[in-house]
Amino acid sequence: MADSSGTHSPRSPFRVWKAFTWSMKGLRSTWDLESSFRLEVYLFVMLAPLGYWWGQSGVERAVLIGSLMLVLVVEVLNSAVEAVVDRWGAEHNELAGRAKDMGSAAVFLCDMNVLICWGLILLPRVLH
Repeated sequence: MADSSGTHSPRSPFRVWKAFTWSMKGLRSTWDLESSFRLEVYLFVMLAPLGYWWGQSGVERAVLIGSLMLVLVVEVLNSAVEAVVDRWGAEHNELAGRAKDMGSAAVFLCDMNVLICWGLILLPRVLH
């Protein structure tokens, strides 16, 4: 939730904790309701350790693992867009359909990013 006090002072530890609990609630909702997110988490759990092991530098590890993490971030955002569109109404609407398709396209582009990043880092090692 947005800060409503309008101050520039730092958040208190209590407010940081509340923000953390809201984030965990969002992750839990996404886990409970989105099978695609669960699949992507399973893939992350399997591939992130391999990315750490196969990466030969900190930058390579960051790219391999970070590209996987980006898929999870975009999937959560896509799920949020879908929830808002579904809340707005169940009847067919061209803009609602477009919003859902664009969210899906964003996840697809992140998936392609994973393939490109992993391929560019790991394929030269396999081919030589």
